[in-house]
Amino acid sequence: MYLNERVYSNLEIDKILRQITKYCRSELGVYVASITKPAKDIDELKKRHEIYISIENYRNKKSELPWLNGLTPVAQYLCEAEEEGILTGAQLIKIKNLLSLSMKLKDKLNEEKESFPAFSLITQYLREFAEEIAALSVIDEEGRIYDFASEKLKEARDFIRILREEIKKKSNNIMNDSAITSMLQEKVLVIRNGRHSFLVRQDALSVFPGTVVDRSGSGNSVYMEPHSLLKLNNEFTSYRNIEQHEEQKILRTLTALILKRVKAIIDAEHIIGTIDLYYALSEKQKIDKWTIPQITKKMMFDLTKAKHPLLNENATPIDIKCGENFNILVITGPNTGGKTVALKTAAVCITLGWMGFPIPAGEGSKLGDINAIYADIGDEQSIEQSLSTFSAHVANVTDMLKNVSPNSLVLLDELGAGTDPEEGAALGIALLEWLKDKGSLVLATTHHNPIKRYALITDKIETASVEFNSTTLSPTYRILIGIPGKSNAILIAKKLGMPEEITKRASQAINGHEVSMEGLIEELQGKREIMERETIEVEKARTKLEKLKEDYEEKIKQIEEKKDKLIADADKKAVSIVRNAEESAKALIKNLGNAEIESNARRELEKKRSHFHKIEDSAIKREEKKIAQQSVTAKSTVLKVGDTVRIIGTKGTATVLELKGKKARVQAGVVEIEVPLTKLTTVSESEKKKPKNDVQIKVSRPVGVPSSIMVRKMTVDEAMPIVEQYLDQAYCAGYDSVTVIHGRGEGILRREVQELCKRTPYVLEHNLGGPNEGGYGVTVVRFKK
Repeated sequence: MYLNERVYSNLEIDKILRQITKYCRSELGVYVASITKPAKDIDELKKRHEIYISIENYRNKKSELPWLNGLTPVAQYLCEAEEEGILTGAQLIKIKNLLSLSMKLKDKLNEEKESFPAFSLITQYLREFAEEIAALSVIDEEGRIYDFASEKLKEARDFIRILREEIKKKSNNIMNDSAITSMLQEKVLVIRNGRHSFLVRQDALSVFPGTVVDRSGSGNSVYMEPHSLLKLNNEFTSYRNIEQHEEQKILRTLTALILKRVKAIIDAEHIIGTIDLYYALSEKQKIDKWTIPQITKKMMFDLTKAKHPLLNENATPIDIKCGENFNILVITGPNTGGKTVALKTAAVCITLGWMGFPIPAGEGSKLGDINAIYADIGDEQSIEQSLSTFSAHVANVTDMLKNVSPNSLVLLDELGAGTDPEEGAALGIALLEWLKDKGSLVLATTHHNPIKRYALITDKIETASVEFNSTTLSPTYRILIGIPGKSNAILIAKKLGMPEEITKRASQAINGHEVSMEGLIEELQGKREIMERETIEVEKARTKLEKLKEDYEEKIKQIEEKKDKLIADADKKAVSIVRNAEESAKALIKNLGNAEIESNARRELEKKRSHFHKIEDSAIKREEKKIAQQSVTAKSTVLKVGDTVRIIGTKGTATVLELKGKKARVQAGVVEIEVPLTKLTTVSESEKKKPKNDVQIKVSRPVGVPSSIMVRKMTVDEAMPIVEQYLDQAYCAGYDSVTVIHGRGEGILRREVQELCKRTPYVLEHNLGGPNEGGYGVTVVRFKK
């Protein structure tokens, strides 16, 4: 989106950015804010929002990204170094700190890319700097080169230290000589012009045993090098030159290495600055309740509870929109009523949003595809160019019209003002007509009734007003879309004490057509107030009904759940009693010891067995009916390939691969199986986002053993070795309990699984699944500790 410097100035974007950047932790964030321009298109804007939201979410869910205090921009250093060929130690250490942070950020962002995919949009601009960081390790935090940077540097510095000690000894001997010290201004050895010397009084110049190297600022003393230090000073100077030459050589080598990576370093600086800026925006968002707007490809905007950030707590939230049902919004109302503030608030929100920032507006605000903002706001009178206010406005608007396109937003403040009202209104209407034909979005303010009438009756143009309290003579700053506003000039003049005779004549001077227009507006505003009051009452009643409905549905849900649980518990208990009775009967028959009696008892047991099975089948049918009610068939849901579903009675999800009449082939983990549609249910969006617990059939090693296994549709011979192996591995893996999914069917596989559990020594107990665990289609196995 394009904004020229005039619009930036009118909207005071620089002042708003200063409000934001006060939360930055470094100059880098401030610098990036100063060069950030609106995104060039919707795709770039969406990427900026993705990055900001990811960084914000990371901060909220985990912690701060790596950071280093004291960072400064280095781009200027690099620019100067390309001309001069050398960077100072202090500059190099700042570059090193930047590169070190860049590497830490790259590692952390790469580590978190799976959870925050938008981080990959950042890491592509963060390169490797291991070689440069290692090379720069010869510089300490103060920017001084370490001795080990080169053998020659170390040797020179070792000699310099030795020479300093010798010079110190000799200078102490000189200062202990009373004859010499009487000539000194101060008993201090100093370095002057690279020579160790003493400050000698002017009157002792001819007798002090040494050579003049400099004069004091006052001229009353001279700096003299003692003859006894001459040789040591010469050696000191020689090694000092070697040291400086070697330091320069090292700095130039390091500079050459850095200059090979200028673009990569500039990219790293920009990314780090952007992260700092987003940190500041995040803080601003929390403090002032800013929000990230929704982005749409349609040319429009819809702002709710928008505030101008420069008005701080004095700002009144406004709702303003354009582009959905109308492309031009004409705002009317009295002076100082907030019309210009409304224009600027909308433009500021759109600009900040297109820069990729959160905006000072409420949740649900939308921004569309707007490619430029052109504005004519404020008094454009120019003394230098000898232009009146009207002429300046015309010149500015004429210049804007050369570039306006169907996707542009045009802001026109006080349309038709500054000249004859009749001509001004006609020109304003013609301008709106031209922009309407162009298809642009327009926000305009005006006092002219002809423009109000034109807006009321013209398609794709809507009127709005800034609300005004006629009792207090003060604006409320609310925007009322659909209702034009009165100018209230005569009323304001009367309230402020203008003689009644004058205001009465002014009212009479307005022609009948204008009076009817003002009357119509007044009537509309009265009706609007009545509708607002009624709307508030209706909304209260609707809210109350919604609450009652929610409470009712919740209670029904609780009753149903309680009922299902009672029935399921009763079924479970009944089946358990039946089975225990059956097992007890078998044990008694086995211990009778009389073949004839045992034969009769077995026949009697078989008669009763059918009754037992009816009880069990009745419980199973109830559970199956309940399951069927949850299925896609019962809900008339049409599945398609790629949908995420859950096999009823299991915890994991599956993906539909193929639809075959009343069955579907699905993939659950690594397994593909055919399942009747009556056994499948859809998965909610929130459930899809949860980490998947895929169902596995075969497990080759205890590490990664799933919490459940499916052997449904298998034969006994196929299933039992798998179940036995699975229970061994699950027990070794440390599970307290696991689930075996065998399905309902005729109960053959279920009984075999439970028989296996009985004879497995480390199984503590085994039970059929509960209502929400799969019922009779699963066996829940608990292990001994």
